Amino acid sequence: MTCGNLLCGSIAIVMALNGDLVTAAWLMVVAALLDFGDGFVARLVHASGPFGKELDSLADMVTFGLLPGILVFKLAQGLDMGVWSYGAFLITVLSAIRLANFNIDTRQADGFIGVPTPANSLMIASFPFMSHYQPDLTPYWYNPYVLTGITLFAFMLVAELPLLALKFKTFSWQANKIKYVFLILSALLLLILRFAALPLIIGLYVVLSMSERVKE
Repeated sequence: MTCGNLLCGSIAIVMALNGDLVTAAWLMVVAALLDFGDGFVARLVHASGPFGKELDSLADMVTFGLLPGILVFKLAQGLDMGVWSYGAFLITVLSAIRLANFNIDTRQADGFIGVPTPANSLMIASFPFMSHYQPDLTPYWYNPYVLTGITLFAFMLVAELPLLALKFKTFSWQANKIKYVFLILSALLLLILRFAALPLIIGLYVVLSMSERVKE
């Protein structure tokens, strides 16, 4: 499954470089599902280990590090942003720093410090989706200011910000109240706003995580 993530990311990069950003974004979604599933399966069969952890980060670097940088770069090129288009690869650099740190940071065993790379990447994938499936929204987001904001948001990858891990040790409401609230609100946003909901869901994730931290 981890290699499937890497394969999807590699093919998606080719698609993005050829201008097919929508297919690249869909491959990223498939890769994200595989990335979530490989950890779940590893825990289920008690097959976790250092090799799998390192392979997972290497695969994530391609799919959720290089690929989102290329997507933003291609979007910026479409706006004739010139040399500023290359600023998109700040996403790639910050993703590499986050992934390297994740493997050695013992504080992230039961949660995250900074936004996870798959979450940031899926937010970026929402923009090609909106362009294709919700073109009426394009005038509101397809401009240099929004793309610059997307790029700068990547600093949240390395921010010293404790965030929730959506792992369930038990399914009781009391133990997972904040996670259930997040999942319910996310489903409602997706139902109402479709792909435009993804950036809002990432924002909701950060806000709910911070509110939980304040309560602690």
